Amino acid sequence: MEKALVERLEAAVARLEALSAGSRELSFPEGLADDAAPADPAIKAFDELREKAVGRLSAAGEKIGGKVLEATKIVEEAFATQSDLLVKAKQTKKPDMAGLMEFLKPLNDVITRANALTEGRRSDFFNHLKTAADSLTALAWIAYAGKDCGMSLPTAHVEESWQMAEFYNNKVLVEYRNKDADHVEWAKALKELYLPGLRDFVKAFYPLGPVWGSGSAPISTSVSSVTAKAPTTHVPPPPPPPSGQLFSSEAASSQPKVGMSAVFQEINSTKAVTAGLRKVTDDMKSKNRTDRSGVVAAGEKETRSTPPSFSRTGPPRLELQMGRKWSVENQIGKKNLLIDDCDTKQSVYVFGCKDSVLHVKGKVNNITVDKCTKMGIVFTDVVAACEIVNCNAVEVQCQGSAPSITVDNTGGCQLYLSKDALGASVTTAKSSEVNVMVPGAHPEDDWVEHSLPQQFIHVFKEGQFTTSPVSHSGG
Repeated sequence: MEKALVERLEAAVARLEALSAGSRELSFPEGLADDAAPADPAIKAFDELREKAVGRLSAAGEKIGGKVLEATKIVEEAFATQSDLLVKAKQTKKPDMAGLMEFLKPLNDVITRANALTEGRRSDFFNHLKTAADSLTALAWIAYAGKDCGMSLPTAHVEESWQMAEFYNNKVLVEYRNKDADHVEWAKALKELYLPGLRDFVKAFYPLGPVWGSGSAPISTSVSSVTAKAPTTHVPPPPPPPSGQLFSSEAASSQPKVGMSAVFQEINSTKAVTAGLRKVTDDMKSKNRTDRSGVVAAGEKETRSTPPSFSRTGPPRLELQMGRKWSVENQIGKKNLLIDDCDTKQSVYVFGCKDSVLHVKGKVNNITVDKCTKMGIVFTDVVAACEIVNCNAVEVQCQGSAPSITVDNTGGCQLYLSKDALGASVTTAKSSEVNVMVPGAHPEDDWVEHSLPQQFIHVFKEGQFTTSPVSHSGG
């Protein structure tokens, strides 16, 4: 009898141990990922979006190859990463902000790699790379943590993110519309991936942000410290996210603020605002000082007013590369740069020049001026467009015709248009102090200056917003 009871007790203990081991395995997100994903309609819908929309984009990228394919593969990886995060979110409880940043780190790392493709020397496929990198900010909808988190609702966030990327996507469409159908297909596929693809998915399944599970393990332990099995040991909080992360702006409420936000945060903080300031003694006050001549010493003035030196990224260069691209780089103080042996199949790329003037005599396909300061460009005709990006204080004169002129992220740009170029389309984005000089009605008339507005008024009227430039008047 006693032997039978002992055997039954041992069997019961064995079953309890088996159940305990099983529960520990189920506590890890990886243990449920394979079983939970197919049963969840939201995950199934997202995988269908990846299969169709991302698959179409990948097919176009494979045909183009090169840097475009590299950017396309990063887009694929980003969507695959978000799919994994959606599964894991439903298996863990909603984290605090530090845990959320740690949870989103895999996605942030992928997007950081996409942004890295747009840095450094400008690629011939810069518009493709920039479109892909900017579009991936739409995936940050998963960081939405409520109405006070500092970002738009998920659906609106996807739409706003694509609007930033669409500027460069349209440039791809314009450049390749009549040249290469594969590039056009790539641009269209990328747009449809987000609008209506990702937007409609988020609107249908996650209109108020990600759905978190009711598990007891927080994100910081279930995702980052999955191998920790001793519940009594203290798990330190995850390290702060590295600077420049994608999600730092969306999670503004918990991240260190910059600019005026930091000032107000400091004023409202509980610590003493004047802590660490030196005390001003009577002899330091202006009224008690004996050296009140107001004359600034020459050495001190020179030290304070000396501008930072211009950093060269490489040796000066003016050369034709592979018979197709004129490269003008790192020219400093050269007022007589000249390109006179060119044709309509060639392009001109000007990078990192300062205080110089370049003359392009003849018709070329396009001209791009990138990261230049106090630079002058004089050209005759362009077939496609003239682009000024990331520049400061530049002057551009078109002596012939140009169908399109783009000014992007530039402060201070003076455009001189000939009569043949008055039909040009001038597009500006994130730029200030853009003025256009046009010839007068008669040859003897002076040039007329027109300033392009950089401020706009948006008014909601009759169910939609109407936008008009700010007009300034004065005596």
